[in-house]
Amino acid sequence: MRIAITGGAGFIGSNLIRFIVNATEDSVINIDKLTYAGNLDSLKDVERDSRYKFEKVDILDNASLESVFEKYQPDAVIHLAAESHVDRSIDGPADFINTNIVGTYNILEVSRAYWKNMERTRRDIFRFIHVSTDEVFGDLENSKLLFTEDTAYSPSSPYAASKASSDHLVSAWRRTYDFPALITNCSNNYGPFQFPEKLIPLMILNALDNLPLPIYGKGLHVRDWLYVEDHAKAIYTVMKNGRLGETYNVGGNNEKTNIEVVEAICSALGELVPRCGDCQGLITYVPDRPGHDRRYAIDSTKIKTELGWEPSEDFNSGIHKTVRWYLDNLGWCRNVLDGSYQRQRLGLQGKEVA
Repeated sequence: MRIAITGGAGFIGSNLIRFIVNATEDSVINIDKLTYAGNLDSLKDVERDSRYKFEKVDILDNASLESVFEKYQPDAVIHLAAESHVDRSIDGPADFINTNIVGTYNILEVSRAYWKNMERTRRDIFRFIHVSTDEVFGDLENSKLLFTEDTAYSPSSPYAASKASSDHLVSAWRRTYDFPALITNCSNNYGPFQFPEKLIPLMILNALDNLPLPIYGKGLHVRDWLYVEDHAKAIYTVMKNGRLGETYNVGGNNEKTNIEVVEAICSALGELVPRCGDCQGLITYVPDRPGHDRRYAIDSTKIKTELGWEPSEDFNSGIHKTVRWYLDNLGWCRNVLDGSYQRQRLGLQGKEVA
């Protein structure tokens, strides 16, 4: 298959592309605007593979999207492109509305027009996978409930509201136009190539530099942690075998409070970098952010029962792999932190990078 992936230079997208290129016979067209979160350095190990192509395109640019579809004739679209940082959405929600809602509308319409004009045999296999988040469901608070595919939407942040809106668009396109779409809602991802503003890489890099480890409130917010390579396999499984029109929740079965996550990072660093053995002393509690949900937790029964997917990493193995990866890839981290990676934007507009 030829698979178009929007946002393929981001954290989840780059891990998904690496999985497809390395573990399947499919080919990938990476469609990415290269915002601050898009980093082609994350794809260095596959960029010369003949089954990988890159196009610097904004999903708000319909004409350029149409050109990419015409050029590569994809058999599937996996839509990952999104603004995704909650704190940034609170400070400036406009980008989230434009990219996550209007951008999803654009990629849906370009994909639908392309799909309608396909030959019947290819049209029957075409799939559109929309990758979303568990944050659309809102706050489980102190309950023991889990998010299922039937949980009502109740987003708390501008980011979550924009993703909820995009989910509803995809569902409506499926029902109104019989468009072959599926949705996945995942829990918190972690692992290699995550942008350092996120909790786990931020804690690792701050600890290495003997800087404070800031945690919101009392560190008791609970998240279900999903190793990103497991998530990549889940997305691919849904694309290949998921039932059209269905939603699949994807979780790691690893509920942890934020303080437990940071303590686990400090423990792993203490084993691997002796000078970081006392980094728990760097933990600093900071005022909570507005509208901060207390608990998210995913029930992945449906994807396990129907499609046979379940995570292979528990949190202990995943966090040790993650800490080790950052220690082994400090050059990648430095290029992100000093902005060097952003130079790749220059001269790439509309160009193919094989």
